[in-house]
Amino acid sequence: MAGAAPVALKEVLQLADAGVSPQNVTFTNVTMESEKSICVREVGASNSVIVVDLANPSSPMKRPITADSALMNPVEKIIALKAASAAGQGDNLQIFNLEAKQKLKSVLIPEQVVFWKWISSTKLGIVTGTAVFHWDMNGTSDPVKAFDRTANLEGTQIINYRVDSVEKWSVLIGIAPGNAERPQLVKGFMQLYSVDQKRSQALEAHAAAFSTIKVPGRAAPSTVISFAQKTFNNGVLTSKLHVIELGAPAGTPPLKKNAELFFPPEFADDFPVAMQISEKYGLVYVITKLGLLFVYDLATATAVYRNRISQDPIFLTANSPSTGGFYAINRRGQVLLATVNEATMVPFVSQQLGNLELAMALASRGNLPGAEPLIIQNFEKLFNQGQFKEAAEAAAASPQGSLRTKETIERFKQVPAQPGTTNPLLVYFGTLLQKGQLNAFESVELSKLVIGQNKKALLDGWFKEGKLSPSEELGDLFKGAGDNATALACYQSTGSTTKVVEGFAAAGDFENMVKYSTANGYKPDYLYLMQRMMMDNPEAAVNLAKMVARQPGPPIDLNTMTDLFLQRNAVREATAFLLDALQEDKPEHAMLQTKLLEINLVTNPQVADAILANETLHHYDRPRIAQLSEKAGLYMRAMRHYTDLKDIKRVIVNTHAMDPQQLIEYFGTLSSEWALECLKELLASNIAQNLQLVVQIAKEYTEQLGADKIIALLEGVNSYNGLYYYLGAYLAFSEDPEVHYKYIEAAAKTQQIKEVERVTRESNFYPPERTRDFLMDAKLPDARPLINVCDRFDMVGDLTQFLYTNNMLRYIEGYVQKVNPARAPEVVGALLDAEAPDEFVNNLILSVRSLIPVERLCAEVEQRNRLKLLSPFLEHLVSEGSQDPHVHNALGKIIIDSQNNPDHFLTTNPFYDSLVVGKYAEKRDPHLACVAYKRGQCDDALIDCTNRNSLFKLQARYVAERQDPQLWAKVLDDSNTYRRQHIDQVVSTALPESKNPEQVSIAVKAFMAANLQAELIELLEKIVLQTSSFSNNHNLQNLLIITAIKSDKSRVKDYVHRLDNFDGPAVGEIAVGYEMFEEAFEIYKKFELQVLAIKVLLDHVQDLDRAHEYASKVDDPEVWSELGHTQLSQDLVDDAIESYLRANDSSRHLDVIQKAAQTDSYEALVKYLLMVRKKVKDSKVDTELVYAYARTSQLGPLEEFISGTHQANLQSVGDRCFEAKSYDAARILFTHIPNWGRLASTLVRLHQFQQAVDAARKANSPRTWKEVCYACVEEGEFRLAQLCGLNIIINADDLEEVSDFYQRRGFFDQLITLMESGIGLERAHMGIFTELGILYAKYKPEKLMEHLKLFSARINIPRLIRVTEEYQHWAELTFLYVQYDEFDNAALIMIAHAPAAWEHTHFKDVLVKVSNVEVYYKAISFYLKSHPQLLTDMLKVLESRVDHSRVVLLLRRDGHLPLVKDYLLSVQKTNLAAVNEAVNELLVEEDNFEALRESVTTYDNFDQLALAARLEKHDLMEFRRIAALIYKKNLRWRKAVDLAKTDSLFKDAMETAAQSGDKALAEELLHFFVDSGEKESFAAHLFTCYDLISPDVALEVAWLHGLMDFVFPYLVQFLKQYSTSVDTLMAERKEMLAARKKEDDANAANAAQNNAHLGLAPLMLTQGPAGPDGGYGPPPPGYGGPPPPGYGGPPGPPPPGYGFQQQFQ
Repeated sequence: MAGAAPVALKEVLQLADAGVSPQNVTFTNVTMESEKSICVREVGASNSVIVVDLANPSSPMKRPITADSALMNPVEKIIALKAASAAGQGDNLQIFNLEAKQKLKSVLIPEQVVFWKWISSTKLGIVTGTAVFHWDMNGTSDPVKAFDRTANLEGTQIINYRVDSVEKWSVLIGIAPGNAERPQLVKGFMQLYSVDQKRSQALEAHAAAFSTIKVPGRAAPSTVISFAQKTFNNGVLTSKLHVIELGAPAGTPPLKKNAELFFPPEFADDFPVAMQISEKYGLVYVITKLGLLFVYDLATATAVYRNRISQDPIFLTANSPSTGGFYAINRRGQVLLATVNEATMVPFVSQQLGNLELAMALASRGNLPGAEPLIIQNFEKLFNQGQFKEAAEAAAASPQGSLRTKETIERFKQVPAQPGTTNPLLVYFGTLLQKGQLNAFESVELSKLVIGQNKKALLDGWFKEGKLSPSEELGDLFKGAGDNATALACYQSTGSTTKVVEGFAAAGDFENMVKYSTANGYKPDYLYLMQRMMMDNPEAAVNLAKMVARQPGPPIDLNTMTDLFLQRNAVREATAFLLDALQEDKPEHAMLQTKLLEINLVTNPQVADAILANETLHHYDRPRIAQLSEKAGLYMRAMRHYTDLKDIKRVIVNTHAMDPQQLIEYFGTLSSEWALECLKELLASNIAQNLQLVVQIAKEYTEQLGADKIIALLEGVNSYNGLYYYLGAYLAFSEDPEVHYKYIEAAAKTQQIKEVERVTRESNFYPPERTRDFLMDAKLPDARPLINVCDRFDMVGDLTQFLYTNNMLRYIEGYVQKVNPARAPEVVGALLDAEAPDEFVNNLILSVRSLIPVERLCAEVEQRNRLKLLSPFLEHLVSEGSQDPHVHNALGKIIIDSQNNPDHFLTTNPFYDSLVVGKYAEKRDPHLACVAYKRGQCDDALIDCTNRNSLFKLQARYVAERQDPQLWAKVLDDSNTYRRQHIDQVVSTALPESKNPEQVSIAVKAFMAANLQAELIELLEKIVLQTSSFSNNHNLQNLLIITAIKSDKSRVKDYVHRLDNFDGPAVGEIAVGYEMFEEAFEIYKKFELQVLAIKVLLDHVQDLDRAHEYASKVDDPEVWSELGHTQLSQDLVDDAIESYLRANDSSRHLDVIQKAAQTDSYEALVKYLLMVRKKVKDSKVDTELVYAYARTSQLGPLEEFISGTHQANLQSVGDRCFEAKSYDAARILFTHIPNWGRLASTLVRLHQFQQAVDAARKANSPRTWKEVCYACVEEGEFRLAQLCGLNIIINADDLEEVSDFYQRRGFFDQLITLMESGIGLERAHMGIFTELGILYAKYKPEKLMEHLKLFSARINIPRLIRVTEEYQHWAELTFLYVQYDEFDNAALIMIAHAPAAWEHTHFKDVLVKVSNVEVYYKAISFYLKSHPQLLTDMLKVLESRVDHSRVVLLLRRDGHLPLVKDYLLSVQKTNLAAVNEAVNELLVEEDNFEALRESVTTYDNFDQLALAARLEKHDLMEFRRIAALIYKKNLRWRKAVDLAKTDSLFKDAMETAAQSGDKALAEELLHFFVDSGEKESFAAHLFTCYDLISPDVALEVAWLHGLMDFVFPYLVQFLKQYSTSVDTLMAERKEMLAARKKEDDANAANAAQNNAHLGLAPLMLTQGPAGPDGGYGPPPPGYGGPPPPGYGGPPGPPPPGYGFQQQFQ
């Protein structure tokens, strides 16, 4: 009876299917904080965390995270991680947001966290060994201590922690081993903590949970705790469930319930591990470790159900609020979901348990079926007993609202209210309101009742609280009560489109009105709405018009809406609407743009001006607007719209009425020619008024108009003032010389002398000569402008000549003294040229004194041979202490010319310039020039002077005394034609006379630098070899020998023997450098430098015999070492070792070792290394000695040496021996080390394979195992090879290499045997399983599928996919794609290789998981070709996934639509055009007109006209009627009528004409009936189309065709309606006249009473702006009174521009 069980159980997931290893399914590794996800920690070689989303368990999220615990947030994708701190004290806690990839918080807990859990969506509960903490993930706070643990939990394992919904109560659960007398029964302990009381209570319990229940008589829900315990005390086993109320109100006993937990005998030691409470059903689920489930009612603690739900131990559960059940996870990794079986729970309790009260309570609480008879019976009983409140509660709580019907309300209505009691109907509604929301019918009935009692405020409150269900009828009630907003909300909720639109319009919410209408396919009548709103709210009407205009393809023409406003004289509203509607500035709106501007230019020009200023309109009639603007006085607007220069010139003269700034800006829009014409017009019309404006315009647009044209314009009217002002502003921006000149000219002519002076002083662009000439011709009274020009442009001579000629000497003195004293020399020169008196000139010079530049003054005077004129001035300066070189130069020149003791002056005066004075004196006396040059060290000038005058001795002495290397280089240069004369004087006179060694040194260096070797030797021999003060000079001797080495080698030996005070080593080295080896050898021997001497023999003479002889002669160790080095370098290793032994030299033992290895001289090397080992303690020496023993096969000494003390690197020696194939020596060395890996390699080379395997086992290295394995395979030792191979393949990186090795040699069976043995290893990994699968695919395909099915979770699926595809194992490939969730590829493989891979049921299962929709259509094509009989079955599973239009197209193309008719009918509900057309096509082909009519009526998305055109030619009349129906639906009334007439379906024709509303069509059909003689149809048509046929037409047709009898019923009906309407109008008119008369009488009485005081006092207003009849005059048009034509009022001829007449002229 599993189907009748009250609890349904199903397996949701196997954790193994999500990639979770079974060993990780434990309490410490798996957490489940909510029904959303499961979090699993994977512990192993690579730690990770797997998050399984229960909504999509096939795609688990895996992250490489190492942690001790991981908790997923119950609401968001946030994970909390715990790990031990690095310091080993406490735990680190971190919270991460997985979606944002961001760490939210972290904290270090100093104590170890023994348990933690999410207690809410934002808060963690953390349990340590001593206390409990709460940590909020929001904010920055650290964990807050909640309470301390009680003593009863000490030494327990904490398994759960919970808090209630308001966090006022907490419970902590722990378990501990059982008592000694029953250790299998685990003990449970609980700590209950009250936050308000801050007090704990210790209890015994295994599981607990909080919840809330509604206690009878309590207003608020009560918090309860339920806990389960199983104890063994004094040999008594007690198992109970307790439900206890917490925090009961004072004075009220708390609710306490308990019940037994009945454990079967075989579960005697089982105990509760978890408890979950279903808020939805009010049930308590108690789950035990061994899988028992106990279900109890929470309110009564009544047992409901017990069953075992898992054969494996359960260690984790989680509540499932959405289902009212819970999730459980057992040790096998099953995720189970237990929920209430809603169909069987109530029958089970009522029938199996016989507890009717509990059954009813469960049905009411959980809205469960099955208790309807009981509920109805109970209701009838209470109602009949007059217990209306209880009956109402029973009805309100009825499951699925079975009693909340219209009949129930009617029964309560029929009960009369008793005096002093509440109306039973109100009691019923009150009870329903307390329970929750009323249904639609109840809401309407209650609203009628409340509104009838004028208590609408109650309805408002209930509606806001969601107590009332919206409906259209409820909305009508609210609207009738004046609450449009609530009514609108009701209409929206119920989809009452028409009323929603009207509601939005009434509220002025047009935006939402449009959105709603568009979403619901409704087309509002905007014109009607606007006409209504114009009367009530014109502004809202404007907004509606704007909204309508913004719609694409506006439903109302913009011009129509504009005229609607203008007809009511609403110019302001029309303007506002047009401004918004014309924002896009489209060309097709040109007429509307013109109308907008016209109405405002006529009525309010300022508004028009503002509109034009915005520049948003560009397509209006510009000439028309220009004329209207000119008439309105908007001259600027008029000019901007005129395009004819004549019109612009006419308007522009009105400058008095235009803003100057706007006018200036306007000129920027004109061409330069038109602008100049307009400026000329302004000057011609009124130059006095417009000159300033013209100048401003010219300033602004100089670049566009051209400065030259503006200047010509102003000059043309002789306006120098205009020129002055214009150019004054333009001058700073122009570099045109003409502009600057014209400005100077204008300023001068307008007597602006100061401005002339400023410009000539500051400007850099006027033409100086032209300006100078103008100023001279102008002869201004102030000469400063002319002075500025001449001073700045170097025309001082002209200035001086002009001023001197015009007797303006005062300006000359002022210029020199104040303006520019630096130009005084030019002034003096000009005055001397003008033959001015010397006295005036001298006075002028003296007036300036020290300010005058003496150099230029002297040059000017000297140029005119008047230098003596300056003597008084110069002597005056000298007397004043002047040290100016120019002063003393001039004075020296005068002294030289006068021969007044010039030598004294030249040698004693320190201030003159030697070069200047020397040049001056050179032509007069060269010796004086040399004196001046020598004093000033003017080397070049002195050399040049002495060369030209052959003063070489003086030159040589000067150069030697100067001691300047650069000067020496110059005189000794090859280009100096006088070099030989100079050298002769130096050798013969200058240096022999010198006593200064520095002079000699510098001279020698100069000769060397000039490469004068022969001259240098000549000089040195004279100084060194001949008796002189420098004969024994060390440096000079070195220099003499070195110079001879370089230039005259024949003299070197003579110098070596004659000289003794030279540097032997240095000179010898130089001799070697010049390849004078014998001379160098002699030098080294002379100075007893034996090492250097033998180096010459070895390195340069390269005579080893002579060197050996010399070494034997001197017998010096260093000499032997040098000889050994050379011998070693020439690979004479034995000789070199002999030399090193004689020298006892071990310094180059590394080189000797290297050379010996190269020449294989290991016999001699042994002797040498034994010598070296005595002097050097180096591991290299010992190592090489061991290797030498090995290479010389001295194995005995070798073993003796390595057994003693040494520093040899035996490993490297062994490697070298191995490489040199000295395997015996290598074996000795590797055994001694020991190095098992290398020993194994060596033994392999010696073909000792068993010993090699033993060595490899000791080495345990992959490389060694591979080497031994491969060698064994090559030798056919497969047993030993397999032993090695098993140790290799456990490393995934080496697996492929081993496999390739076997396969290349063709050992396939041996390789498969190896892999089959490998999968049984403890360390077997995915690679082994994968490789075995590959081998099966290649060599034993019959075993492949079995292997895949057994080990699909342990193979590398992508790799095997490639292999199976390569070897064409299609069934296996499909299986792999499915396992890898590559359902697209699996489906494609089954399609492409159907015989081997396809199976219908499997294919459907795969197809529903495919993600690429293209696969669906390939599957359809495949089924069409291969399995058409199964196509419909396949399409059923794809019904919600495919594009039905595309499917239809595919099937239509292949002509297989009839094959899938059932599919098409099932998907027609989507109302797709392709599907509808396909279904209709099939129905037409089947002649099924009834189904076709239903199809076209129900589903309208198809090409209706095409179907109608096809059907109207059908042979069956019913199909032609369907065609007419389609035409009617598409408003093709005439076509539908014609079809009906053709088939004589006159009733259809009449109904169609009536529905069309087309009078012409109705009259046409009327004439058809007359012409056809269908008199009865004629009469029937008059009634059917009563509203469309005018009485005159009916009477005329009847009279003409003799059908008066048939028209008479229609005529009677019309006269009846007409007379009734007239009577109604007359009655309304009488009532209106009576009401008006009554109102007039009342007004007259009021006026008489109000004016009674007029005769008692004079009028306060004696006179005012009275109209013709007194008062305040008639109102202006449009503001009361008669409106102007075209804006309301009686119709009349439209004004120009506002009618159709003008538009079509």
